[in-house]
Amino acid sequence: MTVPAQLGDAAWLKDGEVARLLAVLDRDGEEARVVGGAVRNALLRLPVAEIDVATTAVPDEVVRRVQTAGWKAVPTGIEHGTITVVIDNNHFEVTTLREDIETFGRRARVRFGRDWRSDAERRDFTINALSAAADGTVFDYVDGLRDIVMHRVRFIGDPQQRIAEDYLRILRFFRFHAYFADGPLDPMGLLASIRARAGLDTLSRERVRLELLKLLVAPRAAATLTAMADGGILGPVLGGVPYVADFARMAEIEAALAVDPDAIRRLGALAVMVDEDAERLSERLRLTNAESARLMALESWWRVSPAAGEQRAHALLYRLGPQSFTDRVLLAWARSGAGATDDAWRALAALPRRWTTPEFPIKAADFIRRGVAVGPMLGAAMRAAKEAWIAADFPADRLSIEALAERALQDATASG
Repeated sequence: MTVPAQLGDAAWLKDGEVARLLAVLDRDGEEARVVGGAVRNALLRLPVAEIDVATTAVPDEVVRRVQTAGWKAVPTGIEHGTITVVIDNNHFEVTTLREDIETFGRRARVRFGRDWRSDAERRDFTINALSAAADGTVFDYVDGLRDIVMHRVRFIGDPQQRIAEDYLRILRFFRFHAYFADGPLDPMGLLASIRARAGLDTLSRERVRLELLKLLVAPRAAATLTAMADGGILGPVLGGVPYVADFARMAEIEAALAVDPDAIRRLGALAVMVDEDAERLSERLRLTNAESARLMALESWWRVSPAAGEQRAHALLYRLGPQSFTDRVLLAWARSGAGATDDAWRALAALPRRWTTPEFPIKAADFIRRGVAVGPMLGAAMRAAKEAWIAADFPADRLSIEALAERALQDATASG
């Protein structure tokens, strides 16, 4: 039986582009509703980002209506009934109601229909199967409203069947739990995920990367990752040993510093102990070049300590830059045994805010003026001068800089 509720204060549903889109699609014998995450988040009083729409209108009719309204219709997944509608640079996915006749991982052979219950029952989790009409009425065909109230994540129907349709749903089960649930994982979903964990090996690395990085920044990520590790799921995903306790301490430190959770930094805490770990993760998860560089910059994290002094910290910040410096400091802090309120570690982590790295003051022209020709000797002199300047803790006065240049020139001449 359908259980109605109301989104009485959802301004995004009643005004603006969403209201205009629903007005175009929800008439002349066709029905349209907002579905999925937008409804879930609105009921949970969480920010609403992506807004998806389902409709009884077939794709060709959706395109016709959208173009008649003067908007752009992009056939991003038309074989599965999905059109991306662009209104004032805002994108909305509009999908015709459907039933999956056969499933092949992410791919499926579908049949378009007009049955809202059948469309809801083919989705993954009960809290993702809610739909809302333009007047704010919420429709629930799978007991999702009760799960919203109970703050729990459950598969629709048989968890094993839902997972067999797409093994990525194992990771989505844990991710949604980490974001939206309280208490233990749904036991039936957990058991089905453990039994089907070998299916994760069939997924593309890019899809695993996307789900894992989203999971790592969830509010209850640490407890969820512990359950994944206990169930034999996390290790195979990472391809190595997970350090969940380090991850939990990293999350505590981020919270104590009031910095936003960072997926790559947290991945380092979870899975990077030695340099080879960063290399393995970069390949296994198909990380971007920038993400890989951040993980690789965590090398020698064990050398970082407030006891090393401010001068060593200045040099490290200069060489790494603010982001990688912060990553390495927080990782070392998480593994140091110090608490999240430790004053010395807090001061070290705050260095990028209280000290601006200076620009190297010695130019090639300074050596050319001293008679050094352009070539290997000039490069050697510049490198020696920079290292001496860093070792001297970045002096800014002219006399010190001139002395460094002279000494660097002598060293380069002697070694050349």
